[in-house]
Parts: sequence; structure tokens; C-alpha cells
Amino acid sequence: MAEVGKNGDPTKDKDELQILKELVDELYNFKECYFETHSVEDAGRKQTDVAHMMEKTLQKLDETEERYKHKAEFLLQKGRCLNVAPTFSAVAEECLSRAVKLEPGLVEGWNTLGELYWKKGDLVAAENCFTGALQQSKNKVSLRNLSMVLRQLPAGDSVEQGKRVLESVDMARQAVQLDVADGTSWYILGNGYVSLFFNCGQNPQMSQQALSAYAQAEKVDRHASSYPELHFNRANMFQYEEMFGSALGGYSRAAALDPGWEEPTNREKQLLEYLGKVTELIENKGKVKARRLRTMLSNLSTSALGPCASPQFRSPAGRVGSLEPRTLSSLAHGVNAGVAALGKVVFSLAPEGRMTFTFGMVDSEETCVVVMVYNTADSWGVLIGDTVVIPEPQVKRQSVTHKDQKAC
Repeated sequence: MAEVGKNGDPTKDKDELQILKELVDELYNFKECYFETHSVEDAGRKQTDVAHMMEKTLQKLDETEERYKHKAEFLLQKGRCLNVAPTFSAVAEECLSRAVKLEPGLVEGWNTLGELYWKKGDLVAAENCFTGALQQSKNKVSLRNLSMVLRQLPAGDSVEQGKRVLESVDMARQAVQLDVADGTSWYILGNGYVSLFFNCGQNPQMSQQALSAYAQAEKVDRHASSYPELHFNRANMFQYEEMFGSALGGYSRAAALDPGWEEPTNREKQLLEYLGKVTELIENKGKVKARRLRTMLSNLSTSALGPCASPQFRSPAGRVGSLEPRTLSSLAHGVNAGVAALGKVVFSLAPEGRMTFTFGMVDSEETCVVVMVYNTADSWGVLIGDTVVIPEPQVKRQSVTHKDQKAC
């Protein structure tokens, strides 16, 4: 650790303040690079270790406070030191407020103060700080922080929310353009694309851009692989894309990196339970008795195709023409253009947490598959015995192993 000059040292004030800055930089580097010197098994100690180093750094700062307490740079470094903690610090707020008052052009001061207000829950004050910093100088930290704040500010309606998300993505893109080797900026851009996907029409291109941004974050910055939030947010996207093995791996990694964070463990458990339940129901054809199943399938006919049998039928992809009924076993992986799947409902699972509406369907060959339906109205559902026609079904075949155990 760098040493601070003592009273009587001929080192100039600016040199000593630079040494103080290096001390605080070392503190942040210790936090961000923790897993370069510690194993994942030590993750439960990380917060305590960082707090201990913060106290040691603060002690060094306190030794020179009498000499520099009216210097903006000293106040900035003390505020930064205290802000390394996960919770709001009133002392840090006082230091940083004084720092930017003494030196209004102190961009790092505005950014750190904005982060502090964010922890306090004052999003408007945080936004003002980041906007003020950008007025002084265009910088990646203000842009990416403003990107996150914009997505969290309350919106009057869905249109306003959509505009904010688009603006936030633009801010994140600008941050990446300023430094394409910054993993944090790429990660925040990935989060922006996730918000854009869910708030603005669920364009598949947006989900792929989100996953690409997360991958780029890890590629350009080795520290990004240690962000539990990256693994968690990407796992959410994987789950929606029905990439269940990757989702489970992401939740597990996030939990390992931050053992005190319960949500990744809960999501991992919930997804495993869902996959186990669905697998059992498919194997047992929804536990429908053989006689009842035969009775249900006896009245299954192509007349149920309805509008799908019309030459004027327009498919979701825009194709015009009647659809050919196909058995479930004959469907190919991916989108099956020009065909329709026809079957009877044998079970259904109401959405729980982030799980989508799910039901099981059996066709004339008694092949059973699971069907996942997205963006359903709260009142929508199916009953056992209902006839279902799926135009141009998109098929995915799943085989998931997690922690050396078969999940589905």
C-alpha cells in the first residue's frame, strides 16, 4: 500500500493528495479484483474484507484531514473511500457536497455524489448529479449511471417508460463508444437491451444484443466475470429464451459470488422445481388415465384446424395459405413453417414468479410435449381436454444437466 508523507515532508501538497488518491484507488481495486487474489469460496468474507480495508484507508485519510479538510481533492477522496460501502453514508454526502461546491468542475465528485444519492433512494438528485457532471465533461461513468437511473425513475405511462428506456440505451451506447474496453459499460448496455426487450415489443434482436453485450463485457474486462449481477441478469434472459441450462448456471454463479444475495438461489431452486415438475408431467401424460386419454383423442380431427385450414390464413410470420396438420414427432427443431400442431391438453401450470404459462399437449400418436405461452392475459388459460392448434410451432428439444444431475 502506498505511504502518505508526514508533517515536515517536503513533498508538495499536490503530490501528497495524489498519494491519498492512490490509496483510495487501491481500495477500489481490492474490491473490484477481489477474486483475483481470493477463491470463490471466500465470497462470504468479501464485504467484511473490503470494510476492513476501507477503515485502514480512512485512518490514513484522517491523519491528514486537519491539513487538507478545506481542499476539494481531499474531500473527494474521503467521500470516495466511504462510498465503497454498500450503504449510504451521511459523512460521505457532506464531504462530496463540499467538494463540488469548492470545485464545481470536479466531475468525479459529481459522479460519486450521484451514486451516493442513488443509495439513499433519491433518484432525482442522482440524475441531477450525473447530468451536471456531463455538462462539465462527457464521460463514461456519468453516461452509464444516467442510463441506469433513467430506467428506474417512475414513469407516468408505458409510452413515457418506453421513451426513457430508449434514452437509457442510447446513454449506455455512448459510454461504450468512449471506452470499448470497459466491461462495466458493456454490462450496463446489456441491461439496457434487456429493458428494451421487455418494454418495447420483445424484439428477438434485442435479446440477442443483450446477450452479446454481456459476452463482450467478459471478453474485454476480466473483472466483469466477477459481477454477480451480470450472471443473474443474463440468467433471467437465458430463462426467457428457454436456455435453461445456461440460466441455472448463471443463477448458481451469481449465488456463489454473492452468498448473501438470496434471489439467485431462489431463482435457481424455482427453475429446478419447474423443470422437474414439467418432466414428470410429460412422462406421465399429465397423469391422465389411459381410458380417459383415448376418449379425449377419439374426437380429435383436422376439422379443429379452423381458420388454419383456410387458403387465406396468414401465419404469424406473414405467410398466406392453409397449414398442413402434422404429428408432434414429425416436427423439426426450430420454426415449422406451413404446418400446424394439433392435440389435446393433458395438464397446465399457472405462472409462478417469473415462469411462463405452461401446458402439456398430446397428439393422435399419444406423443406428449410441453407448450410455453408468453404474454398471456391474467384471465387466459386452458382446461384438460381442450383441443389446441398451434400454427407454425417453434420447437426446442431440451436436455438439461445441472451440477451433475439431470434436470429435464
